[in-house]
Amino acid sequence: MFRFPLTQRPKTSREPFSLQTLAKASRLRGATVTEGICPYCAVGCGQLIFSKGGELIDIEGDPDSPISGGHLCPKGANAYQLAVNSHRVKHVLYRAPYSDHWETKTMEWVLEQIAQRVKETRDADFTARDEQGRLLNSVRSIGTLGGATIDNEENYLIKKLFGGGLGVVSIENQARI
Repeated sequence: MFRFPLTQRPKTSREPFSLQTLAKASRLRGATVTEGICPYCAVGCGQLIFSKGGELIDIEGDPDSPISGGHLCPKGANAYQLAVNSHRVKHVLYRAPYSDHWETKTMEWVLEQIAQRVKETRDADFTARDEQGRLLNSVRSIGTLGGATIDNEENYLIKKLFGGGLGVVSIENQARI
């Protein structure tokens, strides 16, 4: 049987708890808490993300959130399981056209492929001027779609990169936060 040293024994209680029960503490004690936004829909419910030693240990509703008051829908309540699921794919999978199997690729390879394909598509469809000679600098064959929980600062950067930098016309961000 487990016994506490005399100097570390918890004080007894009037409640019918054992010494072991009195000595227990929340697994969240000492955890780093980071405020976040649920990634699932446009509501923007507040989440508290708990970590210890760089490891995610829990995600809960933020009771100080003016939107959700600490409540989460079933999807938001399962955000922790999504993050730590042993079946979650943690590497890049690529299936070549007409292939019957997936290949594991490095993130560097994927980013290079994305950059090349965006450049090829932009170069093939870039319109500098219209028929009347008016300046357009536009690309109509590429579009962007942002998530509902992207904040104004991120939307600004997306607009500058895709609109101003690449000339993309179709930019949708579904911004509500």
